[in-house]
Amino acid sequence: MNLLVSSIREKYLHALDQIATAARKSNRDPNEVRLVVVTKSQPLEVAQAAIEAGARILGENYPEEGVTKIQSLGNQTGVEWHMIGHVQSRKARLVADHFALLHSLDSLNLAQRLNRFAGEANRILPILLEFNVGGEESKGGWDASDESTWDSLLPDVSTILDLPHVQIRGLMSMPPLGNDAEDSRRFFYQVRRLRERLADQLPGGDWRELSMGTSLDYAVAVEEGATLVRVGTAIVGERSKRRHTPEE
Repeated sequence: MNLLVSSIREKYLHALDQIATAARKSNRDPNEVRLVVVTKSQPLEVAQAAIEAGARILGENYPEEGVTKIQSLGNQTGVEWHMIGHVQSRKARLVADHFALLHSLDSLNLAQRLNRFAGEANRILPILLEFNVGGEESKGGWDASDESTWDSLLPDVSTILDLPHVQIRGLMSMPPLGNDAEDSRRFFYQVRRLRERLADQLPGGDWRELSMGTSLDYAVAVEEGATLVRVGTAIVGERSKRRHTPEE
């Protein structure tokens, strides 16, 4: 276990250094960027080791798996658990009850269910709106690949802003998988511009967060304005091969 903690700590600190370098390159304060260590499909001992290595935000894709880890490791002071993957409507209560932030709110229907369950839990659930800027059918989120259609997104977003038990904190996106980090830059730029459009049209919202960037391209994401980067493989290694999703 000590070897695992040491290995993860070395990679975690390297990622923080990369984030700081990218932030300074763009005249940003490195403290504006938070690192989400993605532990989806990793065994419990890897999540525990990540916490011991210094990670303070852990990202999960599957509500039931995430809740099991939260309940096993939930007594760790100062640790947040984020849901970063697609949430099926029937799993909405698990997310509303247990997670500090949902990165992947992808429909009005899900927002309304989360709002109901969060209300029953007497809490407000922070959420990020997921937008599909690459136009890929395999990706979730509202289609934002064509800038000329962005105004059509406003009614759904406005309705979500009025829900009392979910609170929009910004945007999340996953660009098409490329062979090089630079392939993602134009998509990250597009997400940032979309946030600016939404903030201009709906100034009553809180648009502080941009969740974008993974192990391949998180430094580029920071250069383009990311405030949350989701890094798994580059810190905790390859995950279990039992499930495959593009969310990390």
